[in-house]
Amino acid sequence: MVGVGRARVADLTDLNAFLLVARSQGFRQAARESGISSSALSDAVKRLEDELGVRLFNRTTRSVLMTDAGRLLMERTAPAFAEVASALNEVKSSRGRTSGELRLNVPMSAAKLVLPAIVPPFLAAYPDISLEIVTDENFVDIIKSGCDAGIRYDERLEQDMLALPIGPRQQRFALAASPDYLARRGTPQHPQDLLLHDCILGRFSGRAIPPWEFERNGEEVVINPKGNLIVQFGGGTDLGIDAAIAGCGMSYIFEDWLRPHFERGELVPVMEEWWLRFPGPFLYYSGRRLVPAPLRAFIDFVRQMNRDAGKDLGPGL
Repeated sequence: MVGVGRARVADLTDLNAFLLVARSQGFRQAARESGISSSALSDAVKRLEDELGVRLFNRTTRSVLMTDAGRLLMERTAPAFAEVASALNEVKSSRGRTSGELRLNVPMSAAKLVLPAIVPPFLAAYPDISLEIVTDENFVDIIKSGCDAGIRYDERLEQDMLALPIGPRQQRFALAASPDYLARRGTPQHPQDLLLHDCILGRFSGRAIPPWEFERNGEEVVINPKGNLIVQFGGGTDLGIDAAIAGCGMSYIFEDWLRPHFERGELVPVMEEWWLRFPGPFLYYSGRRLVPAPLRAFIDFVRQMNRDAGKDLGPGL
């Protein structure tokens, strides 16, 4: 009986090593994030593969890719491990102060424009919580990615998820250009005029360049602008803004991202009466699993910030 118990513990240890490597997409990155050596992780995964009789990763000198069997194993076991971690954190928190790890999957815009007002006071209120922010523009499944919750805009929310408003409840896209560019090329008066201008474009990885949308007094205009600079949303956004400041063309992005440059005079607002308004982001998380204590603390903290700001918490929240 003792031997059986020990075997089960070893199996869970190897399975946990597999999940670490799967989430990190490599042994070296998993080692850096977990503090477990690459060789120990490799040995654990090999033991698990030998026990299951299937290959979980295809390894080369340059990459580590999950096999179909590996993906199936991750999809079936990651939620169970998350439940165990939640239960352990819940028990720890029952002793007094809330503690544990909290991983949030967020787009770069949320990391830059929403979380700076929330993270410092939250960590001050909960010093025993370790918070990890994973910036990702690919709209991954938060559960499969090993995260507890995410921040997304309404059109990106996954089904069967609970959503809580976080950050500003209304935002705008802002059109801007440098004073030098406007002096050389003139100031557009209508969205259709942008078809005669150089525009700095952006898109999400692997997706088409989205059109620019404008609205004024019920009139909606959608255009497909042209330009010789395309950046990837998230990591390339600041480069696009720097290019606009340098006079390379018109930029159309979140107003909050551009506001500091307006204040310094590096960029000039253009056609402000046409700027499109849209609802702010949401914190979203699964309603089908036990909410970990650190996530519950974060949810309650955001709720209180919403109340203090007089914001609508949304239906059923």
